[in-house]
Amino acid sequence: MATLRTLFLNPPSYAGFDGGAGSRFQASREIRSFWYPTWLAQPAAMIANSKLIDAPADDLNLDQVLQMAKGFELCVIHTSTPSFSNDVRVAEALKKAYPDMMIGFVGAHVAVLAEESLRAAPVLDFVAREEFDYTLLEIAQGKPLAEVAGISIRKDGEVRHNPDRELIKDMDALPSVVDIYKRDLKAENYYIGYLQHPYLSLYTGRGCPARCTFCLWPQTVGGRTYRARSAANVVAEMTRAKELFPQVKEFFFDDDTFTADLPRAAEIAKGLGKLGLTWSCNARANVPYEYLKIFKENGLRLLLVGYESGNQQILNNVKKGLRLDVAEEFSRNCRKLGILVHGTFVLGLPGENKETISESIRFACRLGIDTIQVSLAAPYPGTELYRQAMANKWYEPGSLVRNDGTQSCALSYPGLSAADIQAGVKRFYARFYGRPTPIWRMLVRMARDPEERRRRLREGREFLRYMSGRTAGAEGSCSACAEDPRESVAA
Repeated sequence: MATLRTLFLNPPSYAGFDGGAGSRFQASREIRSFWYPTWLAQPAAMIANSKLIDAPADDLNLDQVLQMAKGFELCVIHTSTPSFSNDVRVAEALKKAYPDMMIGFVGAHVAVLAEESLRAAPVLDFVAREEFDYTLLEIAQGKPLAEVAGISIRKDGEVRHNPDRELIKDMDALPSVVDIYKRDLKAENYYIGYLQHPYLSLYTGRGCPARCTFCLWPQTVGGRTYRARSAANVVAEMTRAKELFPQVKEFFFDDDTFTADLPRAAEIAKGLGKLGLTWSCNARANVPYEYLKIFKENGLRLLLVGYESGNQQILNNVKKGLRLDVAEEFSRNCRKLGILVHGTFVLGLPGENKETISESIRFACRLGIDTIQVSLAAPYPGTELYRQAMANKWYEPGSLVRNDGTQSCALSYPGLSAADIQAGVKRFYARFYGRPTPIWRMLVRMARDPEERRRRLREGREFLRYMSGRTAGAEGSCSACAEDPRESVAA
């Protein structure tokens, strides 16, 4: 069936902004880093007459994007809460240049705030809710918008919500994204500090059975059930990825929790081992030793693990479903097996105070993990954390990022100001990386690998600039911003 010529756009924004088409915390990072826009690549793989543009990763400005958009009949833009106002301006520029172009927004923000988004952005023809892969296919095939499930539109001046679309059950029916990556993206443009460069990331499933109150995708788009592709399907895709990307040094499985189904994960690992691939994935800090051993023996290099906090009550408050002693045993097992761990922590979750921040710092140092990321709690619309923050007046809407796109502390509590939480991030990094062990590990790796040395020197400069900005206040601009930036639709 013929389809509309469709442009999938991760729009130009703040310098280095990773805006959500594959990112959980939408912001510019401590160092230049980008996730692959997998949420856009998947529907792009379903529509023959499509193109994917990732403007931030390719350093494209608005004028360049407008030139590249010529001839497209449908434009699908991935938006997020922090970038919504900027993305509307991009849509307005596209509509001005190409009045007949149909424009729709996708992403967690519009999935949750469909009506508010349409009212704030008259330029939009539709916003997609829930999973949007088959939704966009139907639109590209020319199905009238009024008949497409899973979208919200305008009719007779009013916002109309079409019936919901069911979540996809047969994940194996979705085409591979790696051919879209090869056609439209440049792997060398994608950096993640703790992954080997160049890397490639993709999903083997969607949804997460955990109940964390702050986590964005399961509460807005992916769902609370882990819907996974078969092991054979994943191994077949990785065989194809190895052929298409011989330069890629590491493959990352970005499922919310790749280890949610351990027997399946082990079966995939054994297939990857036969392919001789180096790989990494997201994992909870409770994977048993015997599975860690299978993973390591079959090419696993690193686990990205969400520890979140070193205070048990805070973990209970956010329904993490994890005990600190279990996390410590898991970390010891990883060290024993030689598995690197990148630990992620979140400051400013409910129950946080100055002492719990210190507890988390001590906990992270005690774990013996290799690298860390410290984020600020972000109450995205659609999450339980957002509802709690609004009800308790912890949250200042419109303050998720600063004017340079870096994260801003949007939460504060009695006895703990946003400035206190923000300062805790700098203290966390300084304490963790100021110890001899992390410094020695980094120096050894830099001495062994010239590429690692060049990369770490660049990242070190970027990191120092970032930390200086957290202290002094940031100045910056976004590539599509007008002089009178409007507020994001977040409340």
